[in-house]
Amino acid sequence: MTVGQRRAIVLRHVAFEDLGLLAPALARAGWHYDILDAATADLTQPKVVDADLLIVLGGPIGVGDVRDYPFLVQEIALLEKRLANDRATLGICLGSQLMAAALGARVYAGTVKEIGWAPLQLTDDGRASCLAPLAEPGATVLHWHGDTFDLPAGATRLACTPAYANQAFAVGNNALALQFHVEADPARLEEWYVGHTVELGAAKISIPALRTATAQIAARIPAQAQRIFDRWLRELA
Repeated sequence: MTVGQRRAIVLRHVAFEDLGLLAPALARAGWHYDILDAATADLTQPKVVDADLLIVLGGPIGVGDVRDYPFLVQEIALLEKRLANDRATLGICLGSQLMAAALGARVYAGTVKEIGWAPLQLTDDGRASCLAPLAEPGATVLHWHGDTFDLPAGATRLACTPAYANQAFAVGNNALALQFHVEADPARLEEWYVGHTVELGAAKISIPALRTATAQIAARIPAQAQRIFDRWLRELA
């Protein structure tokens, strides 16, 4: 498979939670990609099932919402098939929770909302992985979740926070699940503040304070994302 032939499918759940800083990483690595809306796309079509890489992005719904959003069942089934076949797969936030469910782990509501910029604690495996830049002084990521999951059987824990033991995991070399948002572009977060205004209000999170925190770290985030995603894409089998 030559570089020019590599194709990815990106499943999004809301338009503003997009590839962000992952888009230029894909371009640098020679990936071509199609973006599909998970709620309306046919997730059984061969171009999705057999894509060289599947990326499942975040969104404001949860694994437990399958009664209201039946397409989640199809999405989990897709992930089950890909993970069983060791196909390259990246899940971010909701995507990571769907991966955990596909691997048979429990996904459930957490005890606290984690929203805002904060550091991670990497495990030894995490420090040896593509997430290594997140162990450096001052490193921070955007958290934006209320649900969490148990570590799936056979998965390797990569990161945690004081509130949540499972923030990232890997399955082999080709599957990576991130509860947090390495891809979030600080220059685009105004769209998030609008799109998530109800959630932010319910959690009593100050949008001006979040905006100020974003401005303070914005300069370092693109390079951090570049290092993480470039390495992960480079190391795919």
